[in-house]
Amino acid sequence: MSRPDILKSEDHGKVRLLTLNRPENLNAFNDELYDAVTASLQEAATDGAISVVVITGEGRAFTAGQDLAELGAPARHDDGKRHGFTPFIETVESFPKPLIAAVNGLGVGIGLTVLPHCDLVLISQEARLRAPFVTLGVTVEAGNSYLLPATIGWQAPSHLLYTASWIEAAQAVALGLAFEAVPAGTLLARTLELAGQIAEKPLDSLLGTKQLLMDSRLDLIRAARERETVTFAGLLGGPANRAAIESFRNKS
Repeated sequence: MSRPDILKSEDHGKVRLLTLNRPENLNAFNDELYDAVTASLQEAATDGAISVVVITGEGRAFTAGQDLAELGAPARHDDGKRHGFTPFIETVESFPKPLIAAVNGLGVGIGLTVLPHCDLVLISQEARLRAPFVTLGVTVEAGNSYLLPATIGWQAPSHLLYTASWIEAAQAVALGLAFEAVPAGTLLARTLELAGQIAEKPLDSLLGTKQLLMDSRLDLIRAARERETVTFAGLLGGPANRAAIESFRNKS
């Protein structure tokens, strides 16, 4: 049964604020949360009263990434299909309105790889980011084999993917993963202020401009995701991935 509070949604004028709300799990994405965010974004995309969407997290994490309890065994829904990550990222990559991330805390996995899809990223000075895919015996996702080099060059993605090192907020801004680092206590207010400034612009102009920006890269992102899916599937369930998942379960 779906939990109605797994994703909080509230409107601030023409800005819709979506808050990932699994703080006890560091806002890790299970299928339920993926589906909730997907549905909310699709609704916001067609809501003429909404011009900008902000995504943040409840508690001390933005999101800890994929809920490893479901990795390799996603839930099946009443329609017999597997929802989750793929519809989510398809919705994010083609979202027609300005999308802003307010990274309030830990951003791991999809908590990092969703950021290049956003039009602006504001990050708490206390937040940290990490791409642990190689450590988990899998590989990069969400079109980031294209997006990361396109956004921050070649060597920085190579380092953060190969080593799975933590990235501090100031470094995220220096690299271009985030637009601005903000004191934790003012992050949401600052993000909503900026989102409100954007939302006051004519919606048709925002939509047209966002479409032009997306048209320059969307085919490249989708091609990258197709390649990633093949490689990821080949690694998922392999010895390194099984060992990583078993280690996680033993710690849980």
